[in-house]
Amino acid sequence: MSARPDQRPGRLGVGVIGAGRVGAVLGSALRAAGHAVVGASAVSRESLDRVDALLPGVPVLEIPEVVERAELVLVTVPDDELADLVAGLAATRAWQPGQLVVHTSGRFGWRVLEPAVASGVIPLALHPAMTFTGTSLDLVRLADCCFGVTAPGPVLPIAQALVVEMGAEPVVVAEEMRGLYHSALAHGSNHLVTLVAQSLDLLREAGIESPGRVLGPLLSAALDNALRSGDGALTGPVARGDAGTVASHVRAIRLADRAAGGSANVLETYRAMARATADRALASGRLRPDAAEALLDVLRADAE
Repeated sequence: MSARPDQRPGRLGVGVIGAGRVGAVLGSALRAAGHAVVGASAVSRESLDRVDALLPGVPVLEIPEVVERAELVLVTVPDDELADLVAGLAATRAWQPGQLVVHTSGRFGWRVLEPAVASGVIPLALHPAMTFTGTSLDLVRLADCCFGVTAPGPVLPIAQALVVEMGAEPVVVAEEMRGLYHSALAHGSNHLVTLVAQSLDLLREAGIESPGRVLGPLLSAALDNALRSGDGALTGPVARGDAGTVASHVRAIRLADRAAGGSANVLETYRAMARATADRALASGRLRPDAAEALLDVLRADAE
């Protein structure tokens, strides 16, 4: 008979600094793996509610007390606050030798934790490649999620094991590649949201009552095809070199932007993405040079 999660060897006392959407969820995932969450810092009403919902019974503490109690400190503060927080705790000698310190920033590798390393901690960077709602739904999504993992070579297996315990898949990212890694994820996910929101706005302007119902199956198929085939999934008027259709799009979107009072700026996005799509279609041989030039003429003429 296998042991219960909390009876497995190597169980740790986990402290969560920043019970935001990520911290509360990952703390809950580690708890489900048998680790004990010994404290969490939370200030806003939303964070306090997340502790109640996802980490019931866990005491809400000041940050130094969270660090003092924990064997594994999970730091999930915003990127711009991370370095100062780590250095500030180092200055007060809060870090403890042998303590695991994990941050979840996509931007940074483990070296942002060097002030703590000087106190003898084990630094780990574990970034979940997922968008979080801060609810129990995220715990289910972790099973289909990858984490960008960066750590010194000797302790890399510890970082990978923690990710596996949370039900996700570790993907090793070199320290010097964290910026590129994170920019790729932000470009794909954040800008996708903007593109989808703009498309929904245009459909509403076109009189479509349920734009999500119309757009959803198309986008799901496009995403699946793109992940499977890359540039091979390109389709539509730009990939076909249909400059006349692109010109009609430009005219229609310009009118919609004007109807929105000039605040939508969808045409600027459309132009930029159409140029980038034409470049990729041309480079991959899917678009003839003469057709690409006609497309670019249409886009340049409207921009002038």
